[in-house]
Amino acid sequence: MSFAVGAEQYDQFMGRYSAPLAPRFADFAGVAVGQRVLDVGCGPGALTGELTRRLPANAVFAVDPSASFVAAVADRYPGVEIKRGAAEALPFDSREFDVALAQLVVHFMVDPVQGLGEMLRVTRGGGAVAACVWDHAGGQGPLGVFWNAARDLDASVQDESQLAGARQGHLGELLRAAGARDVQETSLSVDVEHPSFTAWWNPFLLGVGPAGTYVSTLDATQQARLRDLCRERLPQAPFVVSARAWAARGLV
Repeated sequence: MSFAVGAEQYDQFMGRYSAPLAPRFADFAGVAVGQRVLDVGCGPGALTGELTRRLPANAVFAVDPSASFVAAVADRYPGVEIKRGAAEALPFDSREFDVALAQLVVHFMVDPVQGLGEMLRVTRGGGAVAACVWDHAGGQGPLGVFWNAARDLDASVQDESQLAGARQGHLGELLRAAGARDVQETSLSVDVEHPSFTAWWNPFLLGVGPAGTYVSTLDATQQARLRDLCRERLPQAPFVVSARAWAARGLV
C-alpha cells in the first residue's frame, strides 16, 4: 500500500506512536554496531531515524512505495540510501544486509509472505528479518478506541483487525511460511500522552491510512457522532494511550 499523504500528516497521525515504538523494535530485531540494515516500508522515517542514532548513516538503507515519504527520508536523514519500491520486489541485491526490518508494514503488504520472502532474500545467511504490527485484532493498538466506536455506530465498517499480522502469532506464521528459521515472537508496548481530546482526534481528519480514509467517507453529522462517542470513551485529558504491537523475528 502506498500512502498518498504528506510526511507531516503521517507524523501527526501515526508518528506519535511509531516513533516511541522504534527503539523497542530495533532492540528486539538485534540491531547492533557494525551491521548494514534495511528499513522496509520506512514511511517518513520513524524507524530510519532510530537506526541512524545507532549506526552510521551509510550503514542504513530504506525503501518505501510512497514518493512523499521517500523525499522526506532523503531530506531528514542525509547519508541514508533511500529507494522507492514495494516490499514484494525490493530494489536491492541478494544478501546485502545483516538485518531487514518492517515496522508497521506487513499488514499493508499486497502479499505478506512474498514481502517477507524478499526481506529474507536481501539478508545475509545468519542475519535476521523482523516485523511488527499493532494488535488491531485484540483492540490493543493505538486505534482501538476509534475502531470500537466506529463498529458500534456502523456494524459494516471494515477495520484493521483482519489484516496480516494484526493477531497474536500471525506474524510468526507468515515468517515461517516465507522461509525464516528460529522464529521468535513477543509483544512491544508504548505509552503516549495526549494533552487534549482535540489533539488526539484531529489527526484522524488528515486522511491517513484506513482510519483516516474511513473518516473521510463520513458526512459532518456522522463524523460528529463518531467523535463524540470516542470522547465519551477516553479518559479526561490529559490521558495516556497504551498501545501494543505484535513482533516476530526470524533468521535467514
